Amino acid sequence: MKNTFNQNPILAIATAPGKGGVGVVRFSFPKKSEFHTFILHFLGRIPKLRHATYIELLDGESTVLDQGIALVFDAPASFTGEYVLEFQGHGGQGVLQAIVARALDLSKQLSLSLRYAEPGEFTRRAFLNDKIDLVQAEAVADLINANTLASVKAAALSLTGAFSKEVHLLADKITHLRLLLEATLDFPEEEIDFLEQADAYGQLNQIMITHSRLMQLAIEGQKFNEGIKIALIGKPNVGKSSLLNVLSGQDVSIVTDIPGTTRDRIEQVLHIRGLPITLVDTAGIRQTQDEIEKIGIQRTHLSIQEADLLLYITDDSSSSFAIEPEILELIPSGLPILKVFNKVDLYQDVAVFPRDVIAISAKNNQGLEQLKDRVFELIGLSSPSENRFMARQRHIDALKQAEIHLINARQSAVLSDRSLDLFAEELRLAHNSLGEITGYLMPDDLLGLIFSRFCIGK
Repeated sequence: MKNTFNQNPILAIATAPGKGGVGVVRFSFPKKSEFHTFILHFLGRIPKLRHATYIELLDGESTVLDQGIALVFDAPASFTGEYVLEFQGHGGQGVLQAIVARALDLSKQLSLSLRYAEPGEFTRRAFLNDKIDLVQAEAVADLINANTLASVKAAALSLTGAFSKEVHLLADKITHLRLLLEATLDFPEEEIDFLEQADAYGQLNQIMITHSRLMQLAIEGQKFNEGIKIALIGKPNVGKSSLLNVLSGQDVSIVTDIPGTTRDRIEQVLHIRGLPITLVDTAGIRQTQDEIEKIGIQRTHLSIQEADLLLYITDDSSSSFAIEPEILELIPSGLPILKVFNKVDLYQDVAVFPRDVIAISAKNNQGLEQLKDRVFELIGLSSPSENRFMARQRHIDALKQAEIHLINARQSAVLSDRSLDLFAEELRLAHNSLGEITGYLMPDDLLGLIFSRFCIGK
């Protein structure tokens, strides 16, 4: 449940540090009387609401600090739901800091409690004042941090409420079934016939289908938000470093014909079709007496444990593409592996390769699009979607918890004694788990942690 919060007015520089043509200082006041008192003295007048007003901003000695545009928003029709002022002036840090200092000094003179905002406090107030839910609040930070067109679109979709709408749709279905069960519990002698006529168990199945679809969408959104890690593994000198270089478009790894050239893992962050991918070039796994190479191989072991997907690179067509036992024993159960045959440019007949092996040439850029297609399939992103919203790990965790309660509810529904009390309770718990996603049920300490990761001024 949403909590009360500090009633102090706040301010912050809302533009990024550094020099720029325009700099913005943002203010938010919970109380109208304090807001009007402050801007009357700060701006010299009270501008018309939602109109750009030219202002010469003066210091305490009536000397011009800056010239710019003032925008005033009345509560609750503002981003925070409070009384908001944005002054858009010049973007130098010196002038912006001078404006902040003038505002704080004036606040003391007027006996106001204006203070510098905490990270994410403007967005947090928007959330607490019911302007946005928690998913939309997080989408603000995701949109700021987005660095590809795909991630921008996904974050913007979450900000408009697409993810929240899906969560509410599922929650409404659970609520409808809960109401049905609660009504049935009041008439125990008719509960079986009543539930069968209302198709309560069919409704639960539809809820679980809806949940499964939402879970898949959220998992996709989480991958586009947080990215995935792919480790390139295999014997020495099979072309792992060459593949890293060609996919990243840079000479990140040293490439030679000498086995064991790569002695430490090399990470490169790149974007493939909008998906953030950390590609890890690892030391080739083999028996060696070289102490430095041994350390590199140990780090290869760690990279395998941390990876979301492994690309097993080989250039030996005589091996039947079987993974060497010393490599296979390092791979955790369930971790997806894609076998990649490199140096296909040396072969005339590529039809000899099994269908589960992707044949490429890092040297000639051959087969790379097919490799990308297969990577996306293995991580569950086989079909590009224009309706993909952004999601986070905490959303996945909450959906998993809801799934547990829905499974328990289904088990309760089929018990011979018709344990409707337990059925209803598990639905309530599933509903509460969904409430954690949108922020309807969220402890204060977790809210503080979420918003502390925002930038100041947002």
